[in-house]
Amino acid sequence: MTEEGGKNQDMKVMGILDIQNTPCARESILHGAGGSLVAGLVHFLATSRVKRSFDVGVAGFILTTLGSWFYCRYNNAKLRIQQRIIQDSIKNKVIYEGTNLDPTRKKTGDQ
Repeated sequence: MTEEGGKNQDMKVMGILDIQNTPCARESILHGAGGSLVAGLVHFLATSRVKRSFDVGVAGFILTTLGSWFYCRYNNAKLRIQQRIIQDSIKNKVIYEGTNLDPTRKKTGDQ
């Protein structure tokens, strides 16, 4: 994050998850924090039980974080696959353009 004495300080959660370089990590943790706040607060307002509301908040954090993480990673993987297909299509278009194998070339009767 900042450079102090030539060392790059990365932002890590609990020392294990580098949220700057891991795709979807920051958004998932922020969604989880919001989900835990909503779940705990709604449970507290409904029951007025502090310890149980805290437990519901922690469960809300875990479920919301994991749900957001998997949803984001799935969409990123789908996007990478689509990009790879488009890149291959562009590469094939460049290779076959102007040849008899060009699928966009109009076929005439004498060919």
